[in-house]
Amino acid sequence: MEENVMIGVVAKLNIQDGKQDEFEQVAKDLMAKVKANEPGCLTYQLYKSKKNANGYIFMEQYANKEALEAHGKTDYFRAAGAKMGGCLAGAPDVQYYDIVE
Repeated sequence: MEENVMIGVVAKLNIQDGKQDEFEQVAKDLMAKVKANEPGCLTYQLYKSKKNANGYIFMEQYANKEALEAHGKTDYFRAAGAKMGGCLAGAPDVQYYDIVE
């Protein structure tokens, strides 16, 4: 990844039946902390599938590689990841993208 290029991230998540509310609460708390503390994170939003009650995606946009790396090192991200992990019905599918301008 180039240093000063905006980076997009799409993380697809499948949640276990009955764990959606727990997952959403942890995700909402994480989104609030990211938005309050990470100026290099330009977008951090969770979306729920209209077709699959267990399907979610996080859409993220970072100003640069440093902002993405800093996000992954925060205590609140690590804590939320551990909590969300117990709700997942499989490994997340995380894709990284460079912005096209």
